[in-house]
Amino acid sequence: MIGRWFISQTWREACAARKHYGQLLEARRDELSPPAVASVQAALDALSGAMAGGHAGRIRIKMEELQFAVNERITPYAHPVWRGNLEVLVVALVLALGIRTFFLEPFKIPTGSMQPTLFGVTLDNLTIQKDIAVPTGLARLRDWFEGVSYVRVLAQADGVVDRVGPVARFLTVNLKQSVWIGGVEQVVWFPPDLGESRLGIAPLIWHPALGRGHYYHQKEEIINLRRQGGDYLLADRLTYNFRKPARGEIIVFKTQGISAGARQRYSITGDEFFIKRLVGLPGERVQIGDDRHLIINGGRLDAATPHFGKVYGFDPAQPPWQSQYWGHLNGTMTRQLGLNMDTPPLFPDQNTVYTNGPGMYLVMGDNTRNSQDSRYWGALSGDAVIGKCGFVFWPLTRRFGWGNE
Repeated sequence: MIGRWFISQTWREACAARKHYGQLLEARRDELSPPAVASVQAALDALSGAMAGGHAGRIRIKMEELQFAVNERITPYAHPVWRGNLEVLVVALVLALGIRTFFLEPFKIPTGSMQPTLFGVTLDNLTIQKDIAVPTGLARLRDWFEGVSYVRVLAQADGVVDRVGPVARFLTVNLKQSVWIGGVEQVVWFPPDLGESRLGIAPLIWHPALGRGHYYHQKEEIINLRRQGGDYLLADRLTYNFRKPARGEIIVFKTQGISAGARQRYSITGDEFFIKRLVGLPGERVQIGDDRHLIINGGRLDAATPHFGKVYGFDPAQPPWQSQYWGHLNGTMTRQLGLNMDTPPLFPDQNTVYTNGPGMYLVMGDNTRNSQDSRYWGALSGDAVIGKCGFVFWPLTRRFGWGNE
């Protein structure tokens, strides 16, 4: 049999016809009359008998008789090409939804709370940083692959900014946004995603550093910035179906797992996704020492603790800078260092012990100077955890790939 398939083209065509029309008969059996089913089945059996005999001419005759029986008894669907394409699209969508639901969840880092492990959107205001030149040519292309883009908006009329319209979006893409200056509307196409896509350039326009209330002249720069896009990653949704999250892992969770009172206090909606490092497990007693190290059940975490090598691998003689690894800050150290940030209310000093409840997790950002986390809004329900940090697929920087710990 196998040898015939390789040697004879007629045999290969007969195998393909028998398989195709057999599958068609099974797919349409419930809507065909008994005589129609019997007729097509008889033609299939006759082709199988001819193939058993091995005579090429007889096989071709039975293939023609089978095709005739199918054409006579089975009415083709209307618009078969459109139907076939629609079936392929539906199958692809089902597979994509299945993968997203059970295996991998695409996720965009919106803020800088996990820097330098994972980057959110960051901006350089080129209107005041004159030493940064906008590249051209290959350098500009390299910047694009690294997630860097440039945004420049010029005033089209004299006056102040009257108002900023909402962002017009298509799916996940910012299409345009209108700005009124001196009563004249001007459209900014593809306004930048600053971590809050629904706002577009609004936070830039109204930011005091960018001239809120400033009287602009025609062709004067309103915005000129260098934008570093946030990391895009695939969250692993599969692993936690087989085990519980472990300390030090970077997890993605729904904000609905934060208590309603804390969400209201810190203006967090319940339909967002956050990404932080898991530091406290259910039932543990957690403190933050003045040396910026966590203390779990009386034991101090350090650089030898799994997943904390970078977090605690800092020079204790240096103050905590933005987007650097400097451990975790309590209220005492925030005040002593004179940092321009809110004092963490749940960890005011190193003697304060926070006891984690059953099924609850404590999470903190790696960028301790710019992270709103469990130091502020407390524990997170374990039911809200959807997965762990997986593959970073954009941009093409040193963070690309697996192993972002």
